[in-house]
Amino acid sequence: MPVPKNRACRLQQVRRQRLKARLIHKKFAVGLKAYRDTNLTPPCGNIFVIGSGVSHCYDRDAFCLPMTLRRPTIGVFDSGFGGLTVLKALLELIPEADYAYFGDTARLPYGSKSVETVARYAVEAAHYLEGNGAALLVIACNTATALALDQIKAGAHVPVVGVVEPGAEAAASVSKNKKVVVVGTEATVSSHAYRKALALRGLEAREKACPLLVPLVEEGWTEHPVTERVADIYLREAFDDGFHEADTLVLGCTHYPLIKPLLRRMAPPHVSIVDSAESTARAVSGHLQNLLVPALDEERRGRPRLKFFATDSVEKFRKLGERFLGHPIEEVEHVDLKE
Repeated sequence: MPVPKNRACRLQQVRRQRLKARLIHKKFAVGLKAYRDTNLTPPCGNIFVIGSGVSHCYDRDAFCLPMTLRRPTIGVFDSGFGGLTVLKALLELIPEADYAYFGDTARLPYGSKSVETVARYAVEAAHYLEGNGAALLVIACNTATALALDQIKAGAHVPVVGVVEPGAEAAASVSKNKKVVVVGTEATVSSHAYRKALALRGLEAREKACPLLVPLVEEGWTEHPVTERVADIYLREAFDDGFHEADTLVLGCTHYPLIKPLLRRMAPPHVSIVDSAESTARAVSGHLQNLLVPALDEERRGRPRLKFFATDSVEKFRKLGERFLGHPIEEVEHVDLKE
């Protein structure tokens, strides 16, 4: 039976793209061998990484990723459950990728740990995700991003995206009067990571720690009167004393998307809300454009493959994780990272 003309043209186009990707892969492999043989650094100063079906010129501070020969795997890391809101946003925006999520639930909270300890924990998780095929890592934890993103980038072998910079960038694009309120955990606020990132973009920020919101969210009280009252108190304090006119609220904790409707009601009507989970997903999408090659129809899968790893109770992860992800988590693998 003859192939329809439009389908034949598409198959031919995809085959040309895949052939081009293979040629790029071969050139990188040859170049890597030459540099290894001569012990030289590539002229661009970057490191060539070839593996997991991906060839890319890797710079820890830039992304220069040619096309992959198959669906890339994005590794998502958090100290617990909040990062699942980032994964949810990624799934909605980038269904062409597969995902591996690592929740370091046995060692949370990270906020009480030193910078060195947070960095060590995060790098261990990063290496575990790399070992499971991750071609790019998303640090879906505001505390880890705020305290140790540079150390994580230095210790990882693939590109790394945190949640602070995308959130700050989104706030800068939304705010008209350059005054922003950031709500987050004690550790994130104490680091002043958002204030610094926003200042670099010409914005004035007030950071407000809201320590009671995370346990209320994990309790499932996302629309409870107690949560509403607590949020109201926090936001009144945040928008007081010279910040009445602030026009943007940044959710600097990945638990907070679950109470975004409640926060919308409690925040002043003129305020726009920036969800750092959604902002991070958009940033990752931009980085991945060159990694995604259209698959042939017979190779296309309707849904991404999802892997979940947790360092504590897998049953608790499944039960609590469902609230954050928005659908059941079928299987979780327990991981024991040795101290």
